[in-house]
Amino acid sequence: MTEIIWYGRGGQGAFTAAKLLGAAYALKGDSCYSIAFPSFGPERRGAPVRAFTKLDSKPILDRSETEKVDYIVILDETLYSDSLKNLLKPDGRIIVNTKHEINDEVYSFDGSSISNSLHLPTVNTVMLGAVSEISGIVTIENLNHAIESYMPERIQDKNKKAIDAVKEEFR
Repeated sequence: MTEIIWYGRGGQGAFTAAKLLGAAYALKGDSCYSIAFPSFGPERRGAPVRAFTKLDSKPILDRSETEKVDYIVILDETLYSDSLKNLLKPDGRIIVNTKHEINDEVYSFDGSSISNSLHLPTVNTVMLGAVSEISGIVTIENLNHAIESYMPERIQDKNKKAIDAVKEEFR
């Protein structure tokens, strides 16, 4: 099972990104199962939020929070802490939305610049594209299919452009 934790702040779309990754994986075809769920305290914009995505080739029965993960995706660099490394499986990776290099063990990716250039209010789909490129769990095409299937039509094009911009960034 592949497990991902998303860290963000209320209103940044961490749970939306978690759901879209799960949908993109499930849309790949038979034997692709996923679940996504949030974890947060008092609901308010700006408060820290965690979301989880679990992906497997068989139905997922464990709906509990993940203790050891393959990927940690951080939408707001202020939520990064070295202690997060303790949550990783042996080959796990941390991906942080930041303009600064954190250290050699963390994949720093400036998702905000892409998001800002496209006038997107959040960085969630940009970081979703980064997860796709870094992990290979799903393709950009899988993500675009999920966006078409689960996002309102009026915001699909901008979000698909965000994912395509990430693909270009990794070339």
